[in-house]
Amino acid sequence: MTTERKVLVLNGPNLGRLGRRQPEIYGTTTHAELAHLCVTWGADLGLEVEVRQTNHEGQLLDWLNEAADDHTPVVLNAAAWTHYSWAIFDACAQLTAPLVEVHISDPTQRPEVFRHTSVVTPHAVEVVAGHGIDGYRLALERLCRTP
Repeated sequence: MTTERKVLVLNGPNLGRLGRRQPEIYGTTTHAELAHLCVTWGADLGLEVEVRQTNHEGQLLDWLNEAADDHTPVVLNAAAWTHYSWAIFDACAQLTAPLVEVHISDPTQRPEVFRHTSVVTPHAVEVVAGHGIDGYRLALERLCRTP
């Protein structure tokens, strides 16, 4: 019997509206479809993937604290919080397992308001940006290559 490595895929504000929100930027895949894809990709990689989404920063902080306590790897798309949340920065700093930062679009190619430095990046083993929904698959693959 093989033991799958647990991974949390955590999504921040407005990502629950994928498929309806600016499809020209974020595509037409819904969050439910994204979650199913992540679970499927994870299973193919020997990972037990749990996908969560919240519009409440405190909830995301609780999940990051849980991941730190449980030594659980994280794929994180903090969305807008990526650009200004020092609370997210602090929560990511305490993670004890690898973190991969994901962005569906490439923030460096977005309007000026999105060009602020990411608070997540200093704590991530890799940043995957601009690959659409497939970026989540790339992030899960990256976690498989990280002890």
